[in-house]
Amino acid sequence: MDADRQSAGSAPAGHPIVAREGWPFLAIAVALAAVAAWAFGVWSLPLWIVAVFVLQFFRDPVRTPPDGAALVIAPADGRVIAVGRVRDPYVAREATKVSVFMNVFDVHSNRSPVEGRIDGVWYRPGRFVNAALDKASDDNERNALWIRTDDGQDVVCVQVAGLIARRILCYVEKGAMLVRGQRYGFIRFGSRVDLFLPSSARVCVAIGDRVRGGESIVAELVTTRSHGA
Repeated sequence: MDADRQSAGSAPAGHPIVAREGWPFLAIAVALAAVAAWAFGVWSLPLWIVAVFVLQFFRDPVRTPPDGAALVIAPADGRVIAVGRVRDPYVAREATKVSVFMNVFDVHSNRSPVEGRIDGVWYRPGRFVNAALDKASDDNERNALWIRTDDGQDVVCVQVAGLIARRILCYVEKGAMLVRGQRYGFIRFGSRVDLFLPSSARVCVAIGDRVRGGESIVAELVTTRSHGA
């Protein structure tokens, strides 16, 4: 297990300057702007603005997660839009839900909130309503990871598509080991990520807080039973 975890941990937490998902979009935007500049001179400025927007959208800074085996970190950049007790539809339990909404100006890489093994992956097609609405968690296209920590705590991390988002990317599979803060996916053009935590977890954020994926602490897991037996 240690070897598997080291291998997972060696994956970069970011891609310098631009995420790999953004290079095709950036290349097209810069090429169009360059052709317009050659043909129309200063009138190409709007296309250069679009190219700059594409660059900032697909930026992917390296993030360093805080130490602490019980810490749950933000899976994405954005604003906390929901915190509360719910029924976890994936692991069938009472849970605490924390939702982070990403606008088009946030970093859109998704990072593992905890360290553990992926015990389940569920992809569900759906609609593309505004990701800031509560019903987006149930109606929209989404991809869920069920992560089990070493001490048996279950954390479910759900990528949810939004009104503009049309592509959920996930690069890990069932059975893989994740380290806290490891980059595992990307959502294009605005969306949200839902966390379903054990109901005993101590939440460290409130609605309206801004968080940084891979760095901000959103909760702390509390061991409620012995897992060494």
